[in-house]
Amino acid sequence: MAVYGGIKLFAGRGSVNLAQAISKYIRIPLSGHDVIDFPNENIFVRLHSSVRGQDVYIIQTTSTPVSRNLMELLITLRTLKQDSADRVTAVVPYLCYARSDKKDQPRVAITARLIADLIEAAGADRYIFLDLHAGQIQGFFSVRGDVLTAFRILSGYFAKKKKKMHDPVIVTADLGFAKKGRNFAASLGCSMAFIEKRRKGNKSITEALTVVGDVDNHDVVIVDDEIDTGGTILQAVNTVKEYGARDVYVSFVHPVFSGSATERLAGLPVREFVTTDTVPIPEEKKALLGSRLVTLSVAPLLGEVIRRTHEGRSVGELFHE
Repeated sequence: MAVYGGIKLFAGRGSVNLAQAISKYIRIPLSGHDVIDFPNENIFVRLHSSVRGQDVYIIQTTSTPVSRNLMELLITLRTLKQDSADRVTAVVPYLCYARSDKKDQPRVAITARLIADLIEAAGADRYIFLDLHAGQIQGFFSVRGDVLTAFRILSGYFAKKKKKMHDPVIVTADLGFAKKGRNFAASLGCSMAFIEKRRKGNKSITEALTVVGDVDNHDVVIVDDEIDTGGTILQAVNTVKEYGARDVYVSFVHPVFSGSATERLAGLPVREFVTTDTVPIPEEKKALLGSRLVTLSVAPLLGEVIRRTHEGRSVGELFHE
């Protein structure tokens, strides 16, 4: 039996297609609301109907345009709370500023903590995130929530392809992703390797150094949590090729694709770029990657977690935990 009133789903402008897919999966229509950008760049949100006493979920990614999507999320959360929703859950497939999770140099802000405070202050009673850049960000929140992973979606795709691949090796683009890469490799029964890299200052520029492990005469699956500017993946692909890799696949959760990232990726000797729909990809960027871009949907995962959260059932059971 449901613990709260009925489910109400709202789609932020950053996640319209994903929200529609979630709505279809759980067979609950999206609720209507107006979001208006005034000439002074202020955002206005108005609900079409009351949510008093309801269990409400606002689905909104915070990818580009980051400031607009973030403010829309915060204002919508506040609107829902002030309309007396019984419980409000922020479903954020991609959380902005997640890389700013620690003070790694003097005179900088831990911005991920600020984002957590803003989401709570806006009225979120719960959160649902996907593949945070760093797990410790969960500790910035006082409200309860679930941090999910698209790991099984991506690894499941490659499990089906494995028979057609030549002795595949899982490669992580940096040592910081080694633990998740090991889990990926274990699920496929593959060996793994690492690329050691160093970042130059505060710029989004990295220097690939060497491959730790054997990729010579192997098909390679490079795994990471997101592709932003594409610099890390560019160097990773070129490095494994230099070390003798055969076909190269790239697997990542969040297709952020900032600036000219897709132009960089389009020129790489990669057979497939396998990602998810946590971040909407503009059509012109899809066209650059063509049939090599494979987008897997996280809608069934998010939809099932929303259903279980509403009914007060275990989310861990989904993952045999």
